[in-house]
Order: sequence, then C-alpha cells, then structure tokens
Amino acid sequence: MTAIDFTGVFPAMTTPFDADGSIDFDHLRRDAQRLERAGVDGLVPVGSTGESATLTHDEHVEVVETVIDAVSDVPVIAGTGSNNTREALELSERAADAGADGLLLISPYYNKPEQRGFLEHYRTIADAVSIPQIVYNVPSRTGQNIEPDTAVELASHEHIAGYKAASGDLGQITEVIERTREAEFAVLSGDDALTLPMLAVGASGTISVTANIEPERTCAMVGAALDGDYARARTLHHELGPLNRVLFSETNPIPVKEAMAIRTGASPDLRSPLTRLSPERREELETVLTALDRTPATAVAATEGER
Repeated sequence: MTAIDFTGVFPAMTTPFDADGSIDFDHLRRDAQRLERAGVDGLVPVGSTGESATLTHDEHVEVVETVIDAVSDVPVIAGTGSNNTREALELSERAADAGADGLLLISPYYNKPEQRGFLEHYRTIADAVSIPQIVYNVPSRTGQNIEPDTAVELASHEHIAGYKAASGDLGQITEVIERTREAEFAVLSGDDALTLPMLAVGASGTISVTANIEPERTCAMVGAALDGDYARARTLHHELGPLNRVLFSETNPIPVKEAMAIRTGASPDLRSPLTRLSPERREELETVLTALDRTPATAVAATEGER
C-alpha cells in the first residue's frame, strides 16, 4: 500500500451539473486544477458534498477519473461509501482501478448497524482493497455513531489510515486522537467550524467544504495551526467563521454550490430532491463573500507562516 500524508487541507469537492442535469466535466476539471493551484493537499470527489447519493456508479467512476486526470501533484481520495457493503466494495474496487490514491467511506446510513456491523463492513472493504481508507463518522446524516472503541479497533487494520470526524462531539474526537497517537492513523476534521479546535488537540487536517470557496485562507489557517502559530490561526478561523456558518445554513451542498456559482461561475443546480438556496440565505452568502473579498486570499496565503 502506498502511504498518503493525510496532513493539511482536502476539499470535499462539489459535482457541477449542466442545465440538463448531466455532469459538467469541463468545469469539474477546471475546479480540480484551481484547487490544486491554491495549494490544497489533496482532493476528495464524490463524497456527500459531491452529491454522491444521486450519482450512478458509472458517474462515480467518471468523476474520479476526471479529477485524477486533471491534477498533477495531489492525491485524490474518492468517496465510495454506501449502506450496502457489497455496493461500497464495488465502488471502492472501481475507484482503486481508476487510479484513486485513497478512499473515503461514509458509515452505512439508514439501516443503522450495530458497532460489530461497522467493524465487519469496514474490514470487508479494507481486506479486499489495498489503498489507504478513511472511515467517515457523520451521525447527523447516517443516524448512527461510530463509537471510539470501534474507531480505535479499525485503526489497527493496515489499510485503514484515517478517520473523518463529523460528530460534533469534541470529547469523543479527542478520545480517538488520544488512543491512536501511537498508530499511523490520521484524524481529520469533517466539520469546518471545529477544524481549529480539532487541530489544537492533535488532528492532522480537514476534509473541508469551506476550502472549495476559500482554499488559500483555509490552507493558511490549517498551516498556521500545524506550525503552532495559534494566534494567526485564530484570526483566520474567525475570518472564516461567517462563511462556515452560512455554508451550513441549509443542507450541504446547497449553499456551497450557490457560493461556487458566485465565485467560479459553476451552475448552482443540484439533483432532486435538493433545491436551490433560499433568496434570503443567498443574500447573506453574498454579503459574507463580499466581506472576505476585501481581504484577498492571495495576500493571506503569502503572509508569514505559510506552509
């Protein structure tokens, strides 16, 4: 297995669509290249932010292949999770065959397995696919929490290299970090508002929605924290705070796709049943983005402490 350094910023990419609902691969390619130029440490296509639940298996693979072909020097971590172990295994095998460097596997949703079910699910995939894999815990979407004992047990598998934490429970996340410090196991923030607190207790980075919109500023914040410059990291954290809040004011990825439309010209369209951002939230989003534009991201990234 080729190791990946899961340190830094890994944007959870959106999937752009054309007016007819098909994937806009040209914009997807440009977006991957934009993020790589901005200095991110890797890319994560076809996760929840990429509307994976509405993509066919073939579309999953096409998106992964497009992102891999678009970039030159950053790892691509493909979202391949499902609540069906066989389906998650098939998606994982296809992503690995397409050249993905690693996998992000959301925990099985809706059917709410017991902890032993999580262990069997992740071990089945890790036994069969020999690229680094990240266990993704997001109880607000899945209906079930991966307990710390389960996460720690999974960390002993040679192909399970990390844990994306989006439980909102900093105590639980801290426990996982404490108990895996001696392992080659990365804990990554899955909640932009908690990235800095998580870095302070030992997380290695973030799989970030906000980094789609403010990649330089997010990289600067994470880099400052990893360098121990918490004064600068706090300043950047608070600059990003209003954006973090508005990007989760409605179901992700509704707000971030609207922000992408404003910043990059991508279509804000989503696949049903998701709907466009409400007018009042869009007005709030525009205000937040205008305020951020007054402090250019390129200037932020170029200040002292840049990685």
